[in-house]
Amino acid sequence: MRELTEHILAWQAAGKRFAVASIVGVTGSAPRPIGAAMAVDEDGVVIGSISGGCVEGAVYELCREALATGVPVRETFGYSDSDAFAVGLTCGGVLEVFVHPVGSRDHAVLDKALRTEEAVALVRDTTSGDMLAVGPDWLVKSGAGALDEGSAPGPVAAADARIVAEARAMLDLGVTGIRVIGCDAEEVTVFVESSTPPPRMIVFGAIDFAAAVARIGKFLGYHVTVCDARPVFATKARFPEADEVVVDWPHRYLEQTRTDSRTVICVLTHDAKFDVPVLEVALRRRVAYVGAMGSRRTHRDRTARLLAAGLTEPELSRLHSPIGLDLGGYTPEETAVAVAAEIVAVRRGGSGAELRATDASIHRLQPGETLGPPPMESTLEPARTVLPAR
Repeated sequence: MRELTEHILAWQAAGKRFAVASIVGVTGSAPRPIGAAMAVDEDGVVIGSISGGCVEGAVYELCREALATGVPVRETFGYSDSDAFAVGLTCGGVLEVFVHPVGSRDHAVLDKALRTEEAVALVRDTTSGDMLAVGPDWLVKSGAGALDEGSAPGPVAAADARIVAEARAMLDLGVTGIRVIGCDAEEVTVFVESSTPPPRMIVFGAIDFAAAVARIGKFLGYHVTVCDARPVFATKARFPEADEVVVDWPHRYLEQTRTDSRTVICVLTHDAKFDVPVLEVALRRRVAYVGAMGSRRTHRDRTARLLAAGLTEPELSRLHSPIGLDLGGYTPEETAVAVAAEIVAVRRGGSGAELRATDASIHRLQPGETLGPPPMESTLEPARTVLPAR
């Protein structure tokens, strides 16, 4: 839905009601992915697209109906060779669409979800339409003003801990999809739409190894920052692959910059006056990975300095030093591969062992992840479920 931000925020500011249609499931070939959205306001203005034109007309009518009735709808669109003129996907795929009206009680949720520059999961109850915006360490939920007198909020509106935990697990992986979650005595079906900026890789130390790590960081999809206190070395010309090159003392820069649970920090200075202060900051942050370059003797000396600076044993246990897996590499590029391999193993729960020496599943499922989209009925006639109004 993030691509509709400008228009949705304008509609909210004008006090307009509108309905949003989101793709919540895809089977086979489809023009747009899960999470693609279109919206229709109370005046009939439409924005966005979910199929490149195949089913837009039908979904438009569903949005208008949802606005009139206040009733959320899930509908499946497929294709049948028996009637090529029916509403459906000409590419042969099947998609499931969730349509729900948005009222003033939901504005705070959408405002936070669409305006934040942080990673955010937008959670929608497919039965009631209630919403949560969930960040790594915050949440905003639908207001209770529209509830019937005497009624209690459902699990999503009440921010059930299991729903929030599932949303955060999916957010960490950037996963979008339908989940069925047991909440007390009932099961709740929610659509979780993860919107995440690229995770950050912060590399301290403007050396040749840092250039190789920055290159492989970009290859892995990170937003890469290289930081060094020495302006003669910290230049864009030396680190063309980096998104940012910062001239500052490492610890001062880290104290002032944003990190989250997906951030990886690589300290490559192997100079105590730089790396000890920055590691003091890094090891107290909630980040995905902290690694530091240096020999084993350097590591022992650095550990002693960090203990003397007041770090605890649990905090020190988070430090990967010497940095990287034992691949036997020597060059900056080979070292960067070892560093990247360790980061992937730490973030995804890998052992770092040769696959032939293990019998575990090669592709591990992460929290909130499935092997594919949920099963869907592939028929010409849409399988339509009308849900109770909230």
